[in-house]
Amino acid sequence: MIKKIKITEGVEDQRLDKFLKKIFSNLSQSFIEKNLRKKNILINDLTVKSKYSLKKNDLLIIKNYSEEMYSDHNPQKNKKNINRKYIKNFHDSILFENDNFIVIDKWCGISTQGGTNINISIDTIIKNISEHYNLVHRLDKDTSGLLIIAKNLKYTKIFGKLFKSQNIKKTYLALCEGKPKMIESYVDLLLDNDQKDKIYTKTFYKILSNNKRISLIQFQPKTGKKHQLRIVAKNLGSPIVGDSKYNMNNSNKNENLKLNAHKLEFKIDNNEFSFRSVLPKDFTNFMKRNKIIFKK
Repeated sequence: MIKKIKITEGVEDQRLDKFLKKIFSNLSQSFIEKNLRKKNILINDLTVKSKYSLKKNDLLIIKNYSEEMYSDHNPQKNKKNINRKYIKNFHDSILFENDNFIVIDKWCGISTQGGTNINISIDTIIKNISEHYNLVHRLDKDTSGLLIIAKNLKYTKIFGKLFKSQNIKKTYLALCEGKPKMIESYVDLLLDNDQKDKIYTKTFYKILSNNKRISLIQFQPKTGKKHQLRIVAKNLGSPIVGDSKYNMNNSNKNENLKLNAHKLEFKIDNNEFSFRSVLPKDFTNFMKRNKIIFKK
């Protein structure tokens, strides 16, 4: 069954996910995100993101609609039973926690959010702990490092605004093959997205250490787009070690992706926060084997 809802005056300018939660009060964020990715939820027959701002006369289309699925969708009732080791891994990865948010040091190999053929993710884990926990940003499956989880709606919104206004300073470390021509520079790059539009990105990089084969590069993205740093590294002629998608040479193809979300800095209510990831063993071992020195 397909359900169609026309957006009327007074409803426009709301975020799509917020609107869906109002008309179907028991929908979880993960359920909405999953069905957006599967193209079961469309606007004017087009795929959009959960943060899409509704416009008057937009047509919301819900495919595979059923009253049972949308009216009775209860995050706790439908919560997955997951292996307790994942809960333990999550708790072991916590670097900081207060009443409003958690910062974890995500391990390589686990997806941030669920999707096709993804049985376990950070989102799955946190929803098993509390239905009020929300992801506020994402990391690629094979990227390790710092990830923020809001513990309530208020801080979900606060972090959303901080990321949107680029008031969170993000620093990544990557082990790359070869060496860029310049020691440090800004890179302005247009990326293709799924709709074939061009997305503007801006990234600062600096070589921290290198030899003839490998460079340790610090990246500071000013924008946050999918695979941004991996594509920038490729365009610099120094693709990231272990990147099976963008490293065509990949002489270290048996290695994990050597990309770490290393540092986060931000300010909330006049309180300054700064967090630093502990580099994974496979990252530091690779540096030792290749005689790459990192001075913190």
